[in-house]
Amino acid sequence: MTGPKTNERPGTRAVLRGYHMSASKARVVLDLIRGEDVNSAREILALTTREAAGVIGKVLASAVANAVNNDGLLADELYVSAAYADEGVTLKRFSPRARGRAGKIRKRSCHITVIVSRLDDDRLEVVRAARSAQASASRARRVSSSRRRADQQASLNQRTTRAAQAAARAEELEESGIDEVVEDVSVDATVAPASPVDVEAPVAEVPDAEVPDAEAPDAADETENGETTTGDDTASTQTTEETDK
Repeated sequence: MTGPKTNERPGTRAVLRGYHMSASKARVVLDLIRGEDVNSAREILALTTREAAGVIGKVLASAVANAVNNDGLLADELYVSAAYADEGVTLKRFSPRARGRAGKIRKRSCHITVIVSRLDDDRLEVVRAARSAQASASRARRVSSSRRRADQQASLNQRTTRAAQAAARAEELEESGIDEVVEDVSVDATVAPASPVDVEAPVAEVPDAEVPDAEAPDAADETENGETTTGDDTASTQTTEETDK
């Protein structure tokens, strides 16, 4: 026993007949979504690059619509209970080869069937909890992204306001004629102050000692009679006195 027949499996189905694709190519994609809930199956098909993914996605949407409209089920409570592909009509063509021979060409087709059913209560609770956690994480990411954009916008507004204030201040200074003074101050501020080592300490001035000039004549001497004599007269007087002695 391999299970119930394909036409006796429970659930709501959708069938695509005679699609021009081999059944083996369709089965590769069907194996990916079998047993998955509808939302997960849609995400898997959206990220699959094979041609069969688009076709199977349409068949899955048709099966979900049949379950909602005909059986009154909720789309969020469905899962892919069965998905298979049967071989369809094969068109036989040939390609001419050397020496009058012919190569076979088989243009295959397949019938794609997707069946959806309602999830069990236990599994439904697990799926709902996972969706709730995913929604919370997505909301947290959106909130953080929104706050980051708001902070960036506030920072941009502050920079714009500061630039406008600086421009207004510069315009006021230009109108009042203080811009030249501001420029001079800015230029002087660029000169680095001298370090304490480079500054020379003030040196106390010491009066120069009076040094007698060798070439200058000797100071005048006053005699007892009140006459003033020079240095040569004094020297001659001393020589005369020594001679008399």
